Amino acid sequence: MEEDESTPACLPPWVELEYCHMISLAGPSASVHFARLSANAGSSLGSKLSSFSKKRGEDRLARYAVHSVSILELLQQKNVPLSKVCLLDPKADKALQPGDKDEFGWFLFGGILGDDPPRDRTSELRRLGFPSRHLGPVQMTTDTALAVTKRVVDDGVPLEEIPYVDFPTIRFNARESVEMPFRYIREGGDPLLPPGMRDLLHEDLNKSFEF
Repeated sequence: MEEDESTPACLPPWVELEYCHMISLAGPSASVHFARLSANAGSSLGSKLSSFSKKRGEDRLARYAVHSVSILELLQQKNVPLSKVCLLDPKADKALQPGDKDEFGWFLFGGILGDDPPRDRTSELRRLGFPSRHLGPVQMTTDTALAVTKRVVDDGVPLEEIPYVDFPTIRFNARESVEMPFRYIREGGDPLLPPGMRDLLHEDLNKSFEF
């Protein structure tokens, strides 16, 4: 579940790519809810998710829903008590553990994550009193945080046994590269990026050099 902080008129392309990646990473047994989105942002994201689902095969992806209501309103509609919702919070005292699957049924990722430097976008949700867990000391992208959470609570893999790569350099050719200031899951020696993210990064890099 993702709570967007400021209900922007539209979401940046990299955010939409990460959100599409989330429904793939969560898997067909899960549901992913995107809450507190503006009408324009929700409509755009809904279209992106629909297109992604058709290309990837809906039976392989998590169910999803886009909401304009806040997380508290959504939980009330679903009759979910706050005690069953785990807020993934970098300032939490406890790390996420496989046994947390028995305690929580919902996992909440607050704000649009991935700021560099981090801006503690989770603070607004922290004040609401959700029980919380952290995913380690290094900031992750939103889709990575979801993937790590799934591996811990669904697959039973301890947090410290997941293979990571921190601050990877994405190389496009001999002269062009970009360093990502986040932690990713390592898969086959490379960071696990959303489909299309590499092309978007290269496009943005080229734009930065246009005069």
